[in-house]
Amino acid sequence: MTILLTIIVLGLLIFVHELGHFLTARAIGIPVYEFALGFGPTLISHRKNGVSYSLRLIPLGGFVRMAGEEPGDNDDPKGYSRRTPLEKIAVSVAGPAMNLFLGLLIFIYSYAFIGLPTPTNEPVIGQVIAGEPAAAAGVMPGDRVLAIDGQPIASWEQITAHMSSKEPGKAITLTLQRQAETIDLQMVPVPNAQTGTPAIGVMGQVLYEKQGIIQSIAYGFQQTFYLTGALLSGLWMLISGGASAGDLAGPVGITMMVGEASQYGTIFLLSFIAFLSINLGILNLLPIPALDGARVVFSLAEILRRKPIDPEKEGFIHWLGFMFLMLIIVFVTYNDILRLIKG
Repeated sequence: MTILLTIIVLGLLIFVHELGHFLTARAIGIPVYEFALGFGPTLISHRKNGVSYSLRLIPLGGFVRMAGEEPGDNDDPKGYSRRTPLEKIAVSVAGPAMNLFLGLLIFIYSYAFIGLPTPTNEPVIGQVIAGEPAAAAGVMPGDRVLAIDGQPIASWEQITAHMSSKEPGKAITLTLQRQAETIDLQMVPVPNAQTGTPAIGVMGQVLYEKQGIIQSIAYGFQQTFYLTGALLSGLWMLISGGASAGDLAGPVGITMMVGEASQYGTIFLLSFIAFLSINLGILNLLPIPALDGARVVFSLAEILRRKPIDPEKEGFIHWLGFMFLMLIIVFVTYNDILRLIKG
């Protein structure tokens, strides 16, 4: 189910991205041959109004194939290669812009229709993470923690304090109130993957306070700007050596993170999807061949040179960039698998 959910999420982000290119190209008047989700062999194809809409085997991207983009296809006066630099920039930027807009819309929807999450200090279990000690012991959402190893509990802060003082691998007993029943459940804490402190895989109750539409829009813009800045900062750290390439996540890593986010609730999953969408938009604006940012750079160079760059040379550079990106995907997937094996 996690793999299927990840494919749906990535498919949505890719669809929105390519839709931006498609709609802008059609609005300008550039003939479009194909709108494809995925790469590789075609699984399903439907042709309408001269455009082939296809679903391909490898769900790691997509493309909009326009007239004037490929070597030997430069004669169409309406094609991409014959367009003005500003028109080319508009087509190139439209995809990333749609991803940024989608992230903004998800945040606005989350705040307006689900609400702003606010954790409570009540010692009540809100979420039980599958596969963790609490879930295996039978802890359920809604259980009130009365005591840990016989020590009375009156707040979630006390639960946190008691757990931090425990030893991983040493069994503890939770005394819980479940409706009118009091039960004792024994479990063995394990080290938290991020902090290393003992954990049993539970989260406290969270209240959701719905926001007005104006406030939701304001929060949506704030969150979008914050994540954009954080992503740019992360990229700079990667370039400057402040972060390791081993920190990058590929398809396997994203699948794991989607699965984790889905366990925490709808708003956490939506927030992660918004993060991925903004991430996709920002990364595609980088001046790397085969990405939209490189097409913008070529268009700006055309403005400075006052003549277009040879389409076949540009196409070859984009092809080299595509091969480079495929190598990066192989590298990060290898790192994802190593992290999965190591836990």
